[in-house]
Amino acid sequence: MKQPTPTQNTQQTPATTAGRGALVIGASSGIGAAVAHELARRGYTLALVARREDELASLCGEINAAADRECAHAYTHDVRDYDAAPDLLRQIVTDLGGQPLQMVVYTAGIMPPPESATGDWPFADERAMLETNTVGAMRWLGLAADLFEARGYGTLVGVSSVAGERGRRGNSAYQASKAALTIWLESLRYRLTGSGVRVVTIKPGYVATPMTAALKLPKRATISPDEAARRIVSAAERGRAVTYVPGYWRPIMWTVRQLPAFVMTRLPV
Repeated sequence: MKQPTPTQNTQQTPATTAGRGALVIGASSGIGAAVAHELARRGYTLALVARREDELASLCGEINAAADRECAHAYTHDVRDYDAAPDLLRQIVTDLGGQPLQMVVYTAGIMPPPESATGDWPFADERAMLETNTVGAMRWLGLAADLFEARGYGTLVGVSSVAGERGRRGNSAYQASKAALTIWLESLRYRLTGSGVRVVTIKPGYVATPMTAALKLPKRATISPDEAARRIVSAAERGRAVTYVPGYWRPIMWTVRQLPAFVMTRLPV
């Protein structure tokens, strides 16, 4: 297990590059793990960051066995340890060596169950959602943006959510964390215009992950993490600025944004 040591626009690197490196933050389960598998299938060498060491080691073992090569490397880290991120990113870049880092995907996110049936969350959980879903993304993608901008190429991917499109009753902190992430990514995209760095915002709808296991999701509108990962990685490789996953969420959320407030107050938690 590797541990940290102290210490849109425009062209990308040529397809003839000898190797491609990708970093996935929040990779131990759900969408993050599926994205790691998908990237490995497409030939990337991976640096996988997550706080759950056992799950991360198991994921790397699965990926390496399927690829019949050591293409996935584990780094145990809590994204709320903001001060450790710069050194860890430097270590990852060094460890990838001849497989230059070309893509950074931030999938880390939490949504603890509510404290009551009315959809109330204790402040500690609300703070954790903002710190993990938003501030952690700002830290890691901000550091990667500086690295990529200096080199003149790279793709930054932030996994937001359709939940950030409009406020609803219940779980306001999760919705706020995703809305803030979406706006921050948009601002970053404008800042990096012309730099050779692409910023991709992913807005998934219902995905069957451990995080959503306790929710009653509509089966016909819920996709698997593997299907979400295929769409996410394809959007990242194309450099699309904003992608809804699946695409039918774009018109759905356009409609939701037009609803008057009195309708929103009547929607269930």
